Formats: sequence, C-alpha cells, structure tokens
Amino acid sequence: MQANGSGQDRESELSLRTGSQNGETSSSGIPHSNGLLTSNGNTVSNNNNNGVLCHSDSASDNNSTEDGTSGRKKKNRLSESEEDVIRLIGQHLHDLGLNQTVDLLMQESGCRPEHPSATKFRNHVIEGDWDKAESDLNELKALMHSPSAVVRMKFLLLQQKYLEYLEDGKVLEALQVLRAELTPLKYNTERIHILSGYLMCSHADDLKAKAEWEGKGSASRTKLLDKLQTYLPPSVMLPPHRLQTLLKQAVELQRERCLYHNTKLDSGLDSVSLLLDHTCSRKQFPCYTQQILTEHCNEVWFCKFSNDGTKLATGSKDTTVIVWQVDMETQHLKLMKTLEGHAYGVSYLAWSPDDAYLIACGPDDCSELWLWNVQTGELRTKMSQSHEDSLTSVAWNPDGKRFVTGGQRGQFYQCDLDGNLLDSWEGVRVQCLWCLNDSRTVLASDTHQRIRGYNFEDLTDRNIIQEDHPIMSFTVSKNGRLALLNVATQGVHLWDLQDRVLVRKYQGVTQGFYTIHSCFGGHNEDFIASGSEDHKVYIWHRRSELPIAELTGHTRTVNCVSWNPVLPGLLASASDDGTVRIWGPAPFLEVQDAEGLNGMNVEMSSFERCCRLLVQRICSRSGSLYDADSFCFIRCLK
Repeated sequence: MQANGSGQDRESELSLRTGSQNGETSSSGIPHSNGLLTSNGNTVSNNNNNGVLCHSDSASDNNSTEDGTSGRKKKNRLSESEEDVIRLIGQHLHDLGLNQTVDLLMQESGCRPEHPSATKFRNHVIEGDWDKAESDLNELKALMHSPSAVVRMKFLLLQQKYLEYLEDGKVLEALQVLRAELTPLKYNTERIHILSGYLMCSHADDLKAKAEWEGKGSASRTKLLDKLQTYLPPSVMLPPHRLQTLLKQAVELQRERCLYHNTKLDSGLDSVSLLLDHTCSRKQFPCYTQQILTEHCNEVWFCKFSNDGTKLATGSKDTTVIVWQVDMETQHLKLMKTLEGHAYGVSYLAWSPDDAYLIACGPDDCSELWLWNVQTGELRTKMSQSHEDSLTSVAWNPDGKRFVTGGQRGQFYQCDLDGNLLDSWEGVRVQCLWCLNDSRTVLASDTHQRIRGYNFEDLTDRNIIQEDHPIMSFTVSKNGRLALLNVATQGVHLWDLQDRVLVRKYQGVTQGFYTIHSCFGGHNEDFIASGSEDHKVYIWHRRSELPIAELTGHTRTVNCVSWNPVLPGLLASASDDGTVRIWGPAPFLEVQDAEGLNGMNVEMSSFERCCRLLVQRICSRSGSLYDADSFCFIRCLK
C-alpha cells in the first residue's frame, strides 16, 4: 500500500498506534517490526506471531487525541458485533496466509484477533515448547470460566509431550512425564493406563497405529490446539475456522427452510455460491407426470419401489402383480414381469430386504399369501393356514429370513420363507404391520384405533400409539423414529415413536374409510406424500402442515403412493382409475431453472417441429423425448 495526497495524517496515526504498541513515542519514519507502513510509504515485512497482531483496545482513541492534527475527526468506536466480524475476517485471512493484510486490518480497526496470552500459548504449542505452554496456562487461568478446565488442558499438553518423547525414542523422558506429571493430575486414570501401554511399542509406526496419532509435527499439534481451544472462551481465542463454520450453518439453514430442496449436495462451501440465497424451483420437484402405466385392466390398489430403487411392483384388482424395471439414468419404467394367479386381487406388497422376494396379500376375504422369486418369476411359497384366515398385511424381518402376516379376523403369524409357522399371536385383529430395525419388535395397528409393539421372543406387548379414529394404514421412517398414519376421517398424522407423541396433522387430504397408503420420501425423507379420495396426490414438507403440492391427473381415488428411495425426484401413484402415474421434475426447464439445478447439466434443444416436440438431455449421459402438450414421456433417445 502507498499513502498519497492527504494521507500524511493517516501515516502519523498508524505510526503513533504502532509506537504505542512497541513502546515507541515518535513517528519519525523508523521501520516497525509489525509490518505496518513507515513514514516514507513503504511496507516493512513482519515476523511477529505468525502474522497475528494483538492490540490494546484503547490505543486508537488515546493516540487520536495526542496527535497534533486537531482538525481530524475522532474515529467512532466499533460495536461489539462489528469487532466480532473483524476478528472473524482476520482469522480467515490468517488461515489463508495473508498475514500482512491481517496486520493492517487489525491496526486500522483497533481490534485484536485474540488475547495476547492466547497468542503466546498458540505459538508455544505449535512450536512444541511444552514448558512455556504450561506456563502460559497460568496466565490463561484467570480468563477461563471453569477452573477444572486447566487440568484437562494440561493433561492434553502432557499427553502430546509424552507421545512425542516416545516417537523420538526418549523412553526415560517419556516415563518421567507419565509418572511425575500426568499421574499426579489424578485425571482420566483409564487413559493413563492406556498411555503406559504405548511404552511397549517397538517403533514409531507401531506407536502411531496404536495411539491413532499423526506423529510429531504441525498436523498433530494443530489438532491438539483445536481441542485445547474448546476450553477457552471465544473472547480469548476464536474457535478454529469460525467464519467457515458460520457460513456452512447459514447455507444449511437455507436448505432446510427451502420447501422444494430435494437433492443431496456437498456440505462444503465450494459447491454453492455465497453471493446468492439458496432457492429451489417447484419445476425441479416431482410434480409432473413423466409416464402413465396402463397395463393393469382394473383398479390398482398398491405400488411399492424396491429398496434399491431399480424396480416398482404394482398390485391390482385384476389379480396380477406387475414388476417394472426402472432405468436409473432416464428414470423411465418398462414392464419386467407379470405375476398372475391372485384370485382375490392384490391389495398389499412387501419387498424382502435384499429385493430377491416379493410377498403379495389380498383384501379382507383372502386367506392366502404369495411369496414370489422376483428374478425368476417363480412362486416359492403359497401360504394358507386356514380358510377362515384373513391375511391382508405383511412385513419382513430385517434379517430377510422371516416375515409376519395377519388380518382383521384375529390371526397374527410369524413364518419362514417356506411358509412354516414359527410363532403366532392369537386375538390380534391386524390392520397393518411393520418390523422395526431391532429385529424383535413388530408394530401392528389393530381395530382398537391403536398401534402396539409385539415382541415374539419374550411374548410381551405394549401400547405405543392411541388414536381416536381407526388407523387405516401406517408406515415407518428408515431410522425407525417416526410413524406416518392414515387415520379414517382425519387424514395423515405424524407420530414420534420414541417419545410417543403426535407431532403433526397434515391438512388437505380427503380420507374416509378407504385404505390409503402414504409414504416418506425425497432427500433425507424430508417429504411426505399421500393419495386421497378426491383423486389427487398430496405432498407436504415434513415440517409443514399445509401441502406444498397437489398433483392432479388421476380420475378416481388414489390408493397408494411410493417414493423411490434412491431417486428423490421419482414418485409413483396407484389409482382406482386403473393407472399408475410416475411423477418427476418438469421436462421443460427455463434457462434460469436449469442453472439452479446443483450438480445437474441441462441442455435445451429442439427439432424442426419445435412447437410440438422438445428433447431434454439430462445428466449429459442420456436423452428423453417428451410430448410438448402433455409433458408425458414418449421414448428414450439412444
């Protein structure tokens, strides 16, 4: 930097400030050791404290009155928040190695990035001067809120000192630290026993492996400094990389508040722009019909994506199950297999954990259950315990070797893959079932408007959820914490299974006494979807009671929805109108919408009949042709 014009007074002020810090009283152009400007306008390099300055808070105000330039305005004192911002910026610049810039920023603002004692402590830790670092702790003790924190900090310092002695082969010195310094602290005795075992390490690499330690040097000392900082108030020493941490939190908060955010993004700051607020367009959300599956010839009662997202199974009143193959690039579905012979129709389907098998159940008057090998299309088991049974629901145990099934006539069975009965629970009129991840607990909604947990190992049961109206169906989130209920005449309710409390009631859906199946879905299961008797599909953000989308297109009740667990932009719905609709993002995106898609490369082109047909190239690897009027998928361009 170079001063010009009326900058002479400014040089005088800078020199006076610097002189005050270094015990000098003149601004006669003598170069200062902190890298600030001299009176001839030249910059002198600095060598102090790795480029981090520590100033007296009142230096600026005192020097401004001692200066001979009475016509200059006295600088306004910075607010606490403004000082915090300057400290954050200074720390970030220092992390980037812009130390002279930090010096100038702190000198001009009159701030300091951290307490002088903290700066000494930092330097001594990085240099590995453990005796001086311990001495610095005594100065910092008066600035700390918890006296016991000094003991913890000293323990961490001595631990590093001990490990470095061992790496250098100084076993006697390490033993002395262990006996005379660490042990008398009487802190974390268990850890001291572990440290003593490192004396038996034959070489440095063995020590690093057993101690899970980076070894002597700046890497391990910097990590140590980060741990030590947690015991110091931020007014004394800023937490490491504080500005970046705040920016990441701000970006993540914007994503959480975005109703349509449905993509997994890198948590780092390099993947986003800090110059714009985060926004997602509704056109990027699965609100548009991509494909209509019309192969069923009667009402479609159920649909379910496989756990790996590569298949969709649909069950119908027409007595068939159709398995569809999902192209994971084009997100287009094609018929894979048709499974026939379900005399009463198919009202429920369940994929095995490894997607190798598919179980099909019928309506209330069906006493049979079918277990299909999906790959071969062969029926492995057709189970029926009694003609008086009603097997309308099924759930797989997480081990994939057992399943539970039941119905409203009081049957509740646990069976193996061959249909052999392992256990039974009498008198439970089951409406819907779910096996939790602990492989022991089975959740069952019954005719008493409740969900109970049943343990087949010790034959115990307990009440978990009690509603005031019949629970027509329910599903559970992947982590087993939340349950989504479709309640007769009430709609969709979200329950916390751990705290056993009703979290939210979602509005909009029309729910009578028909069985409608809702689902969690989208990135991180942030969204909820449900069919409705008013022919629509409703979508909510999990934290909002009002729907963010109402999907139209079906002409009769929508019985079931399923969100692809791998492709967050793909949703399926099954309806009494005999169709299955596949929903996805809008096939035509404006240029600004395309630019807003993170991690997605979208190019727009058209044929000569540009008013009728458009082609969209997605992900730079595949193309899909859509009808310009209906937005429906036509064919894949290969």
